Amino acid sequence: MTSVPEQVAEVLPVVRAHADRCDEEAGFPRESLDALRASRLMGMLVPRRYGGLGADLRTFSDTAQELAGACLSTAMIWAMHGQQADAAARHAGPHLAHELLPRIARGEIYLASVTTEPGKGGHLLSADAALTSEDELLHFDRTGPVVTGGEHADGFLITLRAAPDAHSSQVSLVYAERSQVAVEVIGDWNPLGMRGTDSVGIRLKGSVEQSQLIGQQGEFRAVAVDSMIPVGHIAWASCWLGAARAGYQRFIRLLTSRDRPRGIDLQSPLTAERLARIRTDLELVSGYLHAVIAEVDDLRATGRGGEEPALHIHLNTLKLAASELAFAASDRMVQLAGLTLGYQRDSPLRLERLFRDLRSAALNYANDRLLTANGNLCLLDRRVRLISAPRRQESSGRTVT
Repeated sequence: MTSVPEQVAEVLPVVRAHADRCDEEAGFPRESLDALRASRLMGMLVPRRYGGLGADLRTFSDTAQELAGACLSTAMIWAMHGQQADAAARHAGPHLAHELLPRIARGEIYLASVTTEPGKGGHLLSADAALTSEDELLHFDRTGPVVTGGEHADGFLITLRAAPDAHSSQVSLVYAERSQVAVEVIGDWNPLGMRGTDSVGIRLKGSVEQSQLIGQQGEFRAVAVDSMIPVGHIAWASCWLGAARAGYQRFIRLLTSRDRPRGIDLQSPLTAERLARIRTDLELVSGYLHAVIAEVDDLRATGRGGEEPALHIHLNTLKLAASELAFAASDRMVQLAGLTLGYQRDSPLRLERLFRDLRSAALNYANDRLLTANGNLCLLDRRVRLISAPRRQESSGRTVT
């Protein structure tokens, strides 16, 4: 059987080949997604008993980084699909798991996440639009103003208020097949960066069976805490780090080649200081990312819950640090490379696109919201439990069966 790194290596040339066009046209990377479907990488977090790769979060993160080095939009599409697949794998009932997970593993189903909503933005743990029940079916009419790849998805994981009379915090998560919903695209997608994600607004109206609930009715919080939040933050941070690292790698290779630009003096202490600061930004993100992955892996291995304030602080801090430091690294690279190499769109370093793409990181579930949440959580963690490696020894290459 082909290993995950080998599968990724086969896909990367396709992803690279279409990255420029997707950015130029703000077009969805269909060819790249088709290659990912054929590679079985869409089922990375699907357990092996359903035909998936059963990979661990470290492998998931490493793959997201590699894909992001070729095209950050494609990597984000794939990683967010992986986030949804993990939620389904861990919380779908037996009937839905049996029907859905093998299709994800075969690359037949690309999942989009519908959690944003007019009026509440991206707040994950609340919902306005409600489910209604009739004739043993669940009915909904739901608008998501920003849905990554929504127009192209084969299925949707949708957050909805559990019932018309339920509180906004009583949220249910449902899976809807594309054939079960009417999909209406709302608005256009013409952003500064992340142009290939085609994150248009969509309206979904349809009906699903009761068995298509993921988790218990009204108890989406348990799914979010166990799966969607930790995997989402790991996915985003991995993508941002992978894109920034690839940009730095291209830069270093140019500086150490015969084609080194004359305007950059490698003997200058200022050049050395700037290169060191970029590397420091990347090292800090990488170190914190792997510490969080180890913490989440440890929680999953031991079966402990994920409600500790310190854990949520660590997850939020990962997103905050990765979004800010990866963008800072891209900004430093543009500054050091200069107007021609760093700022021109046709530069072989492609730092201009990296800068635009990473500017979105702080806006993707706004950092201000996470900082406010962390400030409140700090008052609950009186021990001030900082991130650290798990005490027990982790085995490498663990798979989910």
